[in-house]
Amino acid sequence: MRSIQVSDIEAASSQSAWSGRILTTIEGEIIPRLMLAHRVGWGEPHLNCVEGTGVDAVDVDEFARLLLARDASVAFAYVDMARARGVGLEALLLELMAPAATRLWDFWNDDRCDFAEVTIGMSRLQHLLRELGPAFYSQSADCGDGRRILLASAPGERHSFGIFLTEAFFRRGGWDASVELDANTADLVGIVKREWFSMVGLSLSSARGIDDLAATIKAIRLESRNKSIAVIVGGQIFMEHPELVATVGADVGATDARSAVSQAERMLGLLAMRC
Repeated sequence: MRSIQVSDIEAASSQSAWSGRILTTIEGEIIPRLMLAHRVGWGEPHLNCVEGTGVDAVDVDEFARLLLARDASVAFAYVDMARARGVGLEALLLELMAPAATRLWDFWNDDRCDFAEVTIGMSRLQHLLRELGPAFYSQSADCGDGRRILLASAPGERHSFGIFLTEAFFRRGGWDASVELDANTADLVGIVKREWFSMVGLSLSSARGIDDLAATIKAIRLESRNKSIAVIVGGQIFMEHPELVATVGADVGATDARSAVSQAERMLGLLAMRC
């Protein structure tokens, strides 16, 4: 059986290329500029999760649908009700909000909502992440020596929700995390050349950017102020094809924001052992 080639993945992804460009525009250019109004008229949405547990696929689908509702407060109330019933912040972020972002994509691909509705839904997710952030960060430990990471979308990618979600988990883990949006290879190389980072985290959603990402990682390693800098990658393409982690020259891949932190901690330990 022949091995999977990047060209194979690109071919399989070609039919969704146009959709990917649209979603990139939504998340990278439109959402960061949107601000929601104050919450009013809180509703009483149905909540499937039971007290003290996480959420399931039914909850995710319901929450994604509420993100598209005319009244934004209904989706916000859904999150507050989940917290009141004992669902932890980590579960809300990883098991509800992150997959809800994917469900919005699915709704759009299935013609269940239009461009404007997806934009509104994603902006509401961004708003919720900002609101939940302070409570999530309050659980953090003090930053330890060497725990400094630069997080960015791969050049050409402009998704922002996943990057900020990952930042929240690193900050909660005691890391000094910096985020760069819309940075090209030269931008990222310039940053790691000026500032010391123990690690760089890069996110990529599709195979179209594999070659560019590999070139970026190579340049980062060559020019970094920290000559032992580690590189972690994440995003849908690496979840579907983990073998591409090695293809782009990264040290490790992460399946979600929580695993990114654990993988980063493991890499720090390995680097310390080499010294």
